[in-house]
Parts: sequence; structure tokens; C-alpha cells
Amino acid sequence: MDFTEEQIERYSRHIILPEVGGRGQAKLLKSKVFVLGAGGLGSPALLYLAAAGVGTIGMADGDCVDMSNLQRQVIHNTGTVGKPKVFSARESIEKLNPDVKVEALHGRLTVDNIREIIREYDVILDGSDNFPTRFLMNDAAFFENKPLISGSMFRFDGQVSIFNPNKGFPCYRCLYPEPPPKGLVPSCQEAGVLGALAGVIGVLQAVETVKMVLGIGDTLEGHLMIFDALKMTFRKVRVRKDPECALCGEFATIKELKAYEEEACELRSAKTCES
Repeated sequence: MDFTEEQIERYSRHIILPEVGGRGQAKLLKSKVFVLGAGGLGSPALLYLAAAGVGTIGMADGDCVDMSNLQRQVIHNTGTVGKPKVFSARESIEKLNPDVKVEALHGRLTVDNIREIIREYDVILDGSDNFPTRFLMNDAAFFENKPLISGSMFRFDGQVSIFNPNKGFPCYRCLYPEPPPKGLVPSCQEAGVLGALAGVIGVLQAVETVKMVLGIGDTLEGHLMIFDALKMTFRKVRVRKDPECALCGEFATIKELKAYEEEACELRSAKTCES
């Protein structure tokens, strides 16, 4: 594709990288990435994906911007408190990079709509904050044959992995077969979270997304990256595909999407926000 003079200047630091170049930047501009959640993890990921020139970014979130979000959800600001997160995020992305087409859904993903919504995208990035949604997205990504870049955080600890079972790598269920019982894991409102931790994990998700689109480097497929902010350590462990996995194993028993009882830091149903 032919770049405008403004695009050559905007993406110049990418273009001079031999691993990216003009051809790679063109791939990014033609790519489509879906981000689940415009909160702590989605905020930094969305900003860096937009800055990188990902051509189409889809996102879904049913929540509104709250003052307590601003400690870590850097795509929002004081002036957007009360507005739907996806619309606040869209404003920030459009100001950052007008090249990016933003497809924003203020609402929840369900068993009935999730597969149709993610079907058109190349890569899925999961920044959700609860187990039922994570399992739903994992299963939908498997059935739609999409790589899933998953991030999570709790207090001072974060994790990142890529689940791509259709390419021979494990899925989320290979690591966690079923959601934990309700009430076993404290919510972020109860346990707290270091704000800057969201930036570390969300940016790592963005890095892996860009690498997946470009087809460069070693990704976290088949591995789990664990970050301890208090000790300032990164640890990468191998995650093997479970041959008995109920979703992606040889004798899988899960043949369609299933919903679990929801429990999250924010309400999962779409809120009525300020106009």
C-alpha cells in the first residue's frame, strides 16, 4: 500500500525496523483486533494498538467511567467520568490516531452474540475482570479459530499468555478447567490492585498482539508470563496442551458455548451512563 507523508512520519520508527518495515506497517493498518474490556488492561492495550496503527479496533464494555477507575484506566480522564467506557476510549483513540477505525459496543458479550461479534477480527485480546467472561471468551475464540491474548492482574501480580489451541497450543481451560466457586477469589474492589500494574500487563498484551499480526519473534503461545511487581521479577513457565481438555482435547465434551454465573469488579450488564 502507498503511505501518505503523514503516515510515513507517524510510523517512521516502525518502518525503519527491519522486522517491520513498510510491509509490516501495511499489515498493521489492514489488521483487525478486538479488545474485550476498556478498563485496566484494555486501556493501555488500546492506546498502544492505536498508536501502532492497527487499522480496525473493536471493543466491548458495558460499564461507565467511574472516578475510582482513573487510578489505572489511563485511556479515560476526569472529564469522561459518567460516560460509557467504550465511547470515552473511542474519543482518546481518535485523538491519538485518526487512521484507526473504532468499532465500539456499549454492552455485554453473551453466549448469543459473542461469536458473531469476534468473527471478523484477526486477534482477540481479553482484558476482562472475571472468570465467567474469560471462559466464555476462551470458548468462543476456540470455536471461531482466533488466537486469544489473555491478561490478568491481582493486587501486585499479573499474568499474560496466548491461547491458540487450533494451532496445537493450549487453551485457557488447559490451565484452568473450570471457574472457581463463587466467592472464593476476592474481587478487585475487595483486594485492590496496583494501578501501574495494569499498564505493564496491558502493554505486554499489546506487544504480543503486534507480534502476532506481523508474524515476528517468539510469542507466549504455550507459555505463561508471570510478573511480580513487589519483587520486580518476570517468570515464564511452559503450559502444555491438556489431551483431556473438555474443550480442545481429543475427546472434548464441550461442543457449544456455555454461560456461568457472573461475578465481577464491575457490573456486567450495560449501565445507563450520562449522556
